[in-house]
Amino acid sequence: MSDRSYLPHNANTYFQQSSHPYVTISYAQSLDGCLTLQQGHMSPVSSQASLVITHELRAAHDAILIGINTVLSDDPSLTVRLVKGENPQPVILDSQLRFPPNAKLASHPSGVWLATTQHISNHPHTILTMPADEAGQVDLHALLDELGRRRIQSLMVEGGTRVISSFLRQRLVNRVVVTIAPVFAGGYHAVQNLNIIDWKHLPRLHNTQICKAGDDYMLWGDIQ
Repeated sequence: MSDRSYLPHNANTYFQQSSHPYVTISYAQSLDGCLTLQQGHMSPVSSQASLVITHELRAAHDAILIGINTVLSDDPSLTVRLVKGENPQPVILDSQLRFPPNAKLASHPSGVWLATTQHISNHPHTILTMPADEAGQVDLHALLDELGRRRIQSLMVEGGTRVISSFLRQRLVNRVVVTIAPVFAGGYHAVQNLNIIDWKHLPRLHNTQICKAGDDYMLWGDIQ
């Protein structure tokens, strides 16, 4: 789309009003809502055209966040390669500090921030020690507070399923951008149990738009 309305155009205003980063969830799925064929295994879902838009989204955000399981299974770079733009700051949810020293992200040009519940010094990467939530995981509210203090105005959340589901469950999302590939996978779903039993209370997109990207469709909207 020429107007690129899937980008976080109002992130600065939101940050000034809330002191929290504007949060965009972005992921690619099959027609039946699957991220991958099997949990822990990467599956090439997106077409080249939609990957370009994903990299454009990365370049439009100050930081990008994934969980440690995605690091261990996919070993992503999280850099901007298909468009011109700056690399977002990578942030990894890593409660137990399992980040491998040989991961591609270990040599990221901006360095990597590890959000953890552990107290540690003399670590080669930037450690963000956060309080734990009831499940013993990094408290996402506290993390957004910390990212705001570090002047991160916009945050792109790329996965995996537990991370996506946690942000949706806790209503910490401003926008969702989903790539839908025209294929049935019968695999591992992008969104897991949100612990919501009333249909009226489910996270719902507003101001939705859609466009075609190669063989895929891009759907995006705001969550209020």
